[in-house]
Amino acid sequence: MSRLVVMGSGETAPTMVKVHRQVLEATTGDGPAVLLDTTFGFQLNADDLVEKTLGYFADSVGRTVEVGRWRRSDAPVAEHERTLALLSRASWVFAGPGSPSYALRQWHGTGVPPAMLDLVRRGGTLVVGSAAACTIGTHAIPVYEIYKVGEDPRWVPGLDLFGALTGIEAALVPHYDNNEGGSTYDTRFCYLGEARLTLLEADLPDEVGVLGIDEHTALVIDLDTRIARVLGNGAVTVRRNGASHPIAAGREIGLDALAALVRGDDAGFEPAMALPPAANGGPGPDSSPGAAAHRPPSLGAEADAAQARFDAALADRDVDGCVTAVLELESAIVAWGTDTDQNADTDRARRVLRALVVRLGELAEVGARDPHDVIGPYVDLALQLRARARTAKDFAASDLVRDRLAEAGVEVRDTPDGATWALRGA
Repeated sequence: MSRLVVMGSGETAPTMVKVHRQVLEATTGDGPAVLLDTTFGFQLNADDLVEKTLGYFADSVGRTVEVGRWRRSDAPVAEHERTLALLSRASWVFAGPGSPSYALRQWHGTGVPPAMLDLVRRGGTLVVGSAAACTIGTHAIPVYEIYKVGEDPRWVPGLDLFGALTGIEAALVPHYDNNEGGSTYDTRFCYLGEARLTLLEADLPDEVGVLGIDEHTALVIDLDTRIARVLGNGAVTVRRNGASHPIAAGREIGLDALAALVRGDDAGFEPAMALPPAANGGPGPDSSPGAAAHRPPSLGAEADAAQARFDAALADRDVDGCVTAVLELESAIVAWGTDTDQNADTDRARRVLRALVVRLGELAEVGARDPHDVIGPYVDLALQLRARARTAKDFAASDLVRDRLAEAGVEVRDTPDGATWALRGA
């Protein structure tokens, strides 16, 4: 079964485990599964990223993956030939995060793009995400140069593997719904923001549209049936001249209809068909470590959710619930540790975890029982003695009981129905 899979981000995150499993289960052939390491080959920690990625597929996805080493186009010929030979036998190839422009410089004019095309055309599966997803369109975004260095927005020539396989001319934009900038600045559309994407869109040829893939989302294209399915947490958006047609996760669309949208022909467009619930790679059982039925889209979101669960459990004096929230956050940190898309979420999650542990310690000091239940019987007894003193007109004793209770943090209020009490500050 010939398949092209495009992921917007999260290629090695817990959110995409189920999608990877579904894709691998549907992959035919007995050839090896191969990780192509080019996209992050320029990074000093490239070897560590390889190990993390291999660990993710082995431990979370349940598949052993071999490494196709292609970090520089000027590497020794023998190394390149070994990688090309490996790709020629592969049934599944994966390339993910890093720098699109760096990957393009290493791949253009080499045997890698033809090997990718050959993989799919002989019935294999090509999975590209983030940086690698950028490279397979007609045009690519040099993300690092624009977002990190501040160069003027521009396109660079893409490999156009997407067009060669589907017949659709498009510029692919991963991280389409990114919101790292929050309300401060616009980081949507692969960190371009609306203004810069609008400028770049005007530079595209008339026949080329934009295909945006949200984070933690996959566009799975079956080239035999010519059906595209959207799996994961977000949507795939066809954008042309500022007009957008989103296709939500759990929907499918024919490639001819998708091609028409990309060309700007939306006459008679109907919403994509819904997939059966089990077919979407979002909600569903997941046996990976620390995985929930439907994971939040980031480790930061998992930390927020764990803190909210802890707060609710603490308010209910539910010690087991507090402990569970802490353990779930620790498991989430471990599960997200394989994510090669580096950000500040890990440090933040650890800060939240430490804070929750401290609060557990404070809870151990004061006890989880409601203080009203603990001291209630003693206060009630003191108030009974006070009532007797008042009946006997021993107001000195009555006032003494009231004052001593006040010093202990118990406020006594006399009402027509008798005395009531409350803990100060409760």
